[in-house]
Amino acid sequence: MNRICQLFGIEYPIVQGGMIWCSGWELAAAVSNAGGLGLIGAGSMYPEILRDHIRKTKIATSKPFGVNLPLLYPEIENHIQIIVDEKVPIVFTSAGNPNKYTAKLKSNGIVVVHVVANTKFALKCVEAGVDAIVAEGFEAGGHNGFEETTTMSLVPLIRKTVSIPLIAAGGIGCGKSMLAAMALGAEGVQIGSRFVASVESSAHPEFKQKIVAAKEGETELILKNLVPVRLLKNDFYREMKKMENERAGISQLVEHLGKGRAKKGMFEGDMITGELEIGQVSANIDQILPVSEIISTLLAEYRAQLALLPKL
Repeated sequence: MNRICQLFGIEYPIVQGGMIWCSGWELAAAVSNAGGLGLIGAGSMYPEILRDHIRKTKIATSKPFGVNLPLLYPEIENHIQIIVDEKVPIVFTSAGNPNKYTAKLKSNGIVVVHVVANTKFALKCVEAGVDAIVAEGFEAGGHNGFEETTTMSLVPLIRKTVSIPLIAAGGIGCGKSMLAAMALGAEGVQIGSRFVASVESSAHPEFKQKIVAAKEGETELILKNLVPVRLLKNDFYREMKKMENERAGISQLVEHLGKGRAKKGMFEGDMITGELEIGQVSANIDQILPVSEIISTLLAEYRAQLALLPKL
């Protein structure tokens, strides 16, 4: 049996990325109900909001689900306590050192997965005792690695470095890319951008339409002197890019970024001055679809392409 399916108790080795402002209980439950693993994106939630989303997910699905938890979140201790109290079975951690909370989570019977962008942190994950790793390539949306290593290069690098279950992320939005990731050594895939443009996503409708309209080259990884993040190009992106090019200091970048910029764009629908985090695969997305249809199409493409391989 596929090790990712076995680890999470799911039907298909498909994980929905826990994207801030886009991954509420409706999306997580829909992905889990369709046979994948749905994740609540805790990075944009106050503790009591997270508790509410966990409880609503439990009502909406009887299948396994998890929480994505950025370790740099300021109220991380409260989030972890809520996750423990609510008996969430699976946690994906990111944006921090896996050594910090893995032992505590595992001592409470929680399966722990950590997201990495290089082999150095993959080895730290093994030392920390995580159950699986997500190898996220440069193509991915949102916060990204400094190394700019593509998924095509990163997955085999990490596969030959560690032996624990491995999930590929970054640039995966169809069955063909899922099959490619498996051929590179992954045992499952994490998909973010394709699920942002779903009916059940909590992203603003204007943001979803912006993703569908996106063309090749309309995203870029910027703010490398602060925290690298891949954005759709809009007025806010151009302002930040200009400041970077003019070698603005970190304090200037932080001041211009301000607070709530991602919420303003992705959740509230300000397509001009909001922060719009999405992956390169947005250029391949041309429809907003229900999660069930996204997953069934992805699996059909995967199986059809797999059947063609012996002829190549």
